[in-house]
Amino acid sequence: MTQENANKPKRGLKRPVEVVRAELLKDPETKKIAEAVSMKLEDYVELVLKYAQDKDKEPELAVVSDEELKKNGFTPMSTDEVATLIVKGMKGELPGSPPDFEASKFTQEKGSAGKPSLSPQQEQAVAPQDPAAQKALLDQLKRGGSGGNRA
Repeated sequence: MTQENANKPKRGLKRPVEVVRAELLKDPETKKIAEAVSMKLEDYVELVLKYAQDKDKEPELAVVSDEELKKNGFTPMSTDEVATLIVKGMKGELPGSPPDFEASKFTQEKGSAGKPSLSPQQEQAVAPQDPAAQKALLDQLKRGGSGGNRA
């Protein structure tokens, strides 16, 4: 942490943390997310509160070797498993996938000409259904290619 950041006041919650904690603990969506990331609800809520109380806090990321993961009881994913996971994510087939905007509380007003819509009217990007095209996509993901032109 730099000296500059240490002197800044924290940007965080505007309501008491106890109130926000209680709301998160009883929220069914929070429970779904905690399950999707394989965390106890209470631990997940505390992690959310940790970042909500300090908006300038950066997420922590640890990169460890496969051997270190195995030593700690985790089974690392293979390249094929990662590629399959990415394709499932693109299709919206993973637990905790974003909710359908049609079922949200937001509605499209009749006078919304020229404004963005929450209704998925444009063609959405999905994984190819053709087995050959899907295999090509998986191969590309394994190689680490983006498929786009690189400069």
